[in-house]
Amino acid sequence: MAKVKYYYDSENLAYTKIKTRKRAKIGYAFLFLLSSALFGFLVFVLLLNTPYFETPKDRMKTRELENLKLKYAILNKKMDEIDDVTEALENRDNNIYRVYFNKKEIPDSIRQSGYKDLKRYKILEGYNNSQLVINTTKRIDKISKQLAIQSKSLDEILKLAGTKSHLLLAIPAIQPVQNENLKRIASGFGYRTDPFTKIRKMHNGMDFAANTGAPIYATGDGVVVRADNSASGYGNHIVIRHGFGYESLYAHLSRYNCRAGKRVKRGDIIGYVGSTGRSEGPHCHYEVHKDGKVVNPLNFYYGNISAVEYVAISQLANQENQSLD
Repeated sequence: MAKVKYYYDSENLAYTKIKTRKRAKIGYAFLFLLSSALFGFLVFVLLLNTPYFETPKDRMKTRELENLKLKYAILNKKMDEIDDVTEALENRDNNIYRVYFNKKEIPDSIRQSGYKDLKRYKILEGYNNSQLVINTTKRIDKISKQLAIQSKSLDEILKLAGTKSHLLLAIPAIQPVQNENLKRIASGFGYRTDPFTKIRKMHNGMDFAANTGAPIYATGDGVVVRADNSASGYGNHIVIRHGFGYESLYAHLSRYNCRAGKRVKRGDIIGYVGSTGRSEGPHCHYEVHKDGKVVNPLNFYYGNISAVEYVAISQLANQENQSLD
C-alpha cells in the first residue's frame, strides 16, 4: 500500500493530504522504466566486454583461435624437422659433393639468410596473434629460400657429374718436368728468398731445375691462351686454360712447341726448359691458378708419381730456400 503524504497548510492551520495527479504518476513510471532500461543496457555492454560472459559466437571464435594456434604449433614442429633435414643436406653438399667436384662451399651467410625486406610482413601486423603468424611466415620464407639455393646447387653438381670425365682430364695432375730430366725441386710454393734482391717474398709457384732443352709437359687438357714473353719477369712463358676454373703457367722457357689457340692434352710437350726472363738458372717455373687465385701446385701431383715420391717432393718443396726467379 502506497504511503499517504500530507503537507501543513499555514492558512488553515491544518494538515492537508497531498493528491498525486494521474499524469504525474505516469511520468514517474516512465522515468523509472527508462532508467531501468538504460541501467540494464549498460550492464549488458559491460558483461559483453568481460571474459566472464561469452556469446555462442564468441565461444565459436575462441575455439577457432585455439585450433589455429594448435595448427601453427604443429606447423612449427614440422618446420623443425625440415630444418634438420635441410641442414644435413647442406652439410653433405658442402663437405662431400662440392669438395668432390672441386667447387667452393656455399657459405652459411647465404644459405641461412632470410628476406631482408621487412615490409613484406607489414600486412600481417595489427592482429591479436600477429607475432605468431609473422614468425611462422618468416620461417617458411627462410626454408623456401634455403631449398631454392640447395636445388640450384644440386643442379650445378648434377651438371658437373655429367662432365666429370672432362673435369678429371682438365685438372693439372702431373709434374711439368719428368723425374728423369729433373735435377731437383729448386723451390716450392710460399715465402722464399728472392735470388736478386735477397728479400723474403711470396713465391707463387714451384721451380723445377733441369738442363736447358729438357721437355716441359702440359699438366692437363686445355687450350693454350698465351705463348709469348710479354709478361714481366716470366721470359718465354705459356699459359694453358683447362676449364672448370683451372689455369697453369710455365715460365722461363728456351723455346716453344705450341702456339696460342692450340688445344693440348695432358702429357703433350709444349716447350723446353730455359732461363729466359728474370731467372738465375735453367728451370721451369710452374704455377696453378683456380678461379683466378694462385694455389699450391704440390696439391695436384697425383697423376704420375707414387706416394713415396710425393712425400719426398713435398719435403723438398716446403724447405724455405732461395728461389730461382
